[in-house]
Amino acid sequence: MNPNFSLTILVFLLFAHVTQAQQISGTVRDADNKPVAHAVVSLLRLPDSLVLKNEVTDKNGAFRFAGVAAGTYFLNVTYIGYVRGFSGAFVVTGKSGITVSTIVLSKAVADLQGVTVTSKKPMIEVKADKTIVNVENTINAIGNDVLELLRRSPGVLVDKDENISLSGKNGVQVFIDGKPSPFSGKDLSAYLKAMQSDQVESIELITNPSAKYEAAGNAGIINIRLKKNKAFGTNGTVSAGYNIGIYSKYNGSFAINHRNKKLNFFGNYNYNKSRNESSNTFYRELLDSVFDQHAFRTITFEGNSFRGGIDYYANRNNTFGIAVMGNVNKGTYDMLSNNVISYAPAGKPDRLLEAANMINDKRNNLNTNLNYRFADTLGHEFNVDADYGSYTVRTGQFQPNIYYTPSHSAVMSKAVYRMSTPTDIKTYALRADYEQDYKKGKLSIGIKSSLVDSDNDLLRYNVWTNKESLDTLRSNIFNYNENINAGYVNYNKQFKGVMLQAGLRVENTNSKGTSIGHRIVNDSYAIYDSSFERNYTDLFPSAAITWNKHPGNQWSLSYSRRIDRPAYKDLNPFEFKLDEYTYEKGNTQLKPQYTHSVRMTNVYKYKLTTALGYSRVTDVFTQLPDTADRSKAYVTWENLASQDAFSLDISLPVQYNKYTGFLSISSNYSHYRANLGEGRTIDHGMLSVNLYMQHSYKFSKRFTGEISGFYNSPTINQGTFRSRKQWTLNAGGQYSFAGERMLFKVSVSDLFHMLQWWSESDFAGQRVVANGKWESRQLKLNLSWRFGSSQVKASRQRKTASEEESRRINSGGN
Repeated sequence: MNPNFSLTILVFLLFAHVTQAQQISGTVRDADNKPVAHAVVSLLRLPDSLVLKNEVTDKNGAFRFAGVAAGTYFLNVTYIGYVRGFSGAFVVTGKSGITVSTIVLSKAVADLQGVTVTSKKPMIEVKADKTIVNVENTINAIGNDVLELLRRSPGVLVDKDENISLSGKNGVQVFIDGKPSPFSGKDLSAYLKAMQSDQVESIELITNPSAKYEAAGNAGIINIRLKKNKAFGTNGTVSAGYNIGIYSKYNGSFAINHRNKKLNFFGNYNYNKSRNESSNTFYRELLDSVFDQHAFRTITFEGNSFRGGIDYYANRNNTFGIAVMGNVNKGTYDMLSNNVISYAPAGKPDRLLEAANMINDKRNNLNTNLNYRFADTLGHEFNVDADYGSYTVRTGQFQPNIYYTPSHSAVMSKAVYRMSTPTDIKTYALRADYEQDYKKGKLSIGIKSSLVDSDNDLLRYNVWTNKESLDTLRSNIFNYNENINAGYVNYNKQFKGVMLQAGLRVENTNSKGTSIGHRIVNDSYAIYDSSFERNYTDLFPSAAITWNKHPGNQWSLSYSRRIDRPAYKDLNPFEFKLDEYTYEKGNTQLKPQYTHSVRMTNVYKYKLTTALGYSRVTDVFTQLPDTADRSKAYVTWENLASQDAFSLDISLPVQYNKYTGFLSISSNYSHYRANLGEGRTIDHGMLSVNLYMQHSYKFSKRFTGEISGFYNSPTINQGTFRSRKQWTLNAGGQYSFAGERMLFKVSVSDLFHMLQWWSESDFAGQRVVANGKWESRQLKLNLSWRFGSSQVKASRQRKTASEEESRRINSGGN
């Protein structure tokens, strides 16, 4: 930890002035014109349908919202045993109060056993600023991990290396319940694989976040909301699942929530055990050599994830909370590859390399959040969050390389290595946010300070028959410290038919990395110190204008500037060997990438959404194949000059009687440019299209069937790799029983086994053709049971202080 650093969150000067805020009143009655007491009335803002306030009707069915700023709103009313009711859209001008028309609720379908509420959320909701995928209503989500859920979400692409992109751009931030996930890169994919789909309520795809959010993430935010519960009492869910592809896989989960007037206890636990198989081929032409490699990999994984917390409601305005979440994961990776090495002019094999790569990997993390919230009925809200995160990775790797004659009849030579890569990362963050009604609009201000301390070690041993020795020339130490201080101001206001939002965020970054090791100089290893230190301050403006005079035909235009700092592992210069001829390493000279984004969106009749976007990324990150020692290849991260991306997204939800569907088309054109030296230029562009569909039909009260799938056209990955098309189709059904407290789901993923990948690159004097497949086709079974009260009020969704810095954690030893 940097001894000169001290977390600097200081005095917040809070002042409040509410001007001409008005009240909204009305009544709720049933079909017999009788007042409905104790119904929950929610005030929602247009166009984003954000819930601003909740009130409960009195014994006369009356309700009242006080201190409502100017804007366009509508009301949502819920009551047990009745179908959800809505008001029409109305505008608060600030000149006088509003009395809305009486909202009439009709009783839900009932039988002799009691009342059953039949309404539910649509599978997909499309809003001006985001798309919401309601996972809990999709059958084909069962038996999946969260990474697979993202793969099936509209506009989201997960490539062969499990990198996530949105609308053709990388740099996506993944949030869990409003808090960024603690990993990036391969560690992020491992983290998402440990989370099971039956704990996910919805996935929010947010394309242009405001200044209130971290400036990181050029493609926007994917927010994964976990299931919550809804009034006083206790309830929970238990589920168990079984999948079968080539091997069996098991998963289970348990969640519980209890709330009374003062306290809310919540928690869940997920378990996942699986064995998966994949195969890859890599064909490489370099100088006068040809490498034809076939690799077979088996992964055994066991994951445990948990979260829990307590909220204490001291009084109507003050709430204190603590939340803890973490993972305990372990896996073994067994890979065997056969690499036929040929001398190109001779046109025949010269030798055969058999390389095994056996990895034992343990990854543990624990995040703790302390929080405080003040909120009153006049629109003032103050939040403070303090976070601490601890991440440990212990990876051991054993790699024998055996060279045979072309006929495999005799051993020519051996090279055996063992590597150990322990990593320890600590994160600290403190944040404060304040919001109030101001000048008939909403003013938000906030500050944040964070610190990251990352310690990494690489120990490489040369192994002989009965002994081993430390290779001091290839062992390495990398330590990295980073401090980010930020502040923002954001303001939005509703005018007649137009809503304006503008914000500015400033972030000051101070980072220092120390890498002591060896590198090749004149065919020998020499000691070097590649320490670096960077200090910079950036401004990140954002703005949006929404034309909402006609709620059924809304237009919005938004702009933002954003940053992506390198993941910690991508700065790490360690050389991770895949075999004698292939390895990957980080780059201490990797710089942040910056993005300017503009997006125009139209929402027609609350359903048909069309969005046109453009972004320009400078110093864009890309993972490039390069060469070393003439015949050896490595993959590392570089900054390209730029990426220009144009996108057009069209989506339409459909509801007709018992049928529910969703269709989307996401197209983007990306052009990468870079000049990294002679023979190392990049100038590639390609148009790609992503089609997504989901169809559900309710055959009876208890049985529903579903079909979903997507198609990805050929595209460019990482600036140099051209990929072929991909498509898949999934089918499933669900049956409820025991008073709808038990639910059985069955599905088959990738029915035609078409989720295979193929890519080609020609860069830096080498041509690479690679392809692979995995256990994408699986039969999945899941049984869940809900117990306790069905109306337990939700635990608070809390966005904590550990944001962008925790997202970038990318521990060593992949």
